[in-house]
Amino acid sequence: MAKSKVKGGGTKKVCLPAAKVRSMSKAERAAVVRAKRKAASSGKYKRSSKSNVKGARKKGATLRDWFEKENWINVATGRPCGEPTKKKKRGKKSR
Repeated sequence: MAKSKVKGGGTKKVCLPAAKVRSMSKAERAAVVRAKRKAASSGKYKRSSKSNVKGARKKGATLRDWFEKENWINVATGRPCGEPTKKKKRGKKSR
């Protein structure tokens, strides 16, 4: 049987360094989030290169520095990256 692509396979979270997010306009933030969600809903893992963000990484910084030393936040929510976005449902307590 041939493999078929499953829709919605990508992640919808968009994380960037907090300083960069604060410097972006509301329209720029919305464009990046919209591009990522569109890619995720079509089963892709990467958003369009048209929505790439310039100036998020400091000159001369290594990739390791960029990931470890920056304060990363979710562009859509403004909360720390990696934090769950959906609330968990609590079950009823048994007595």
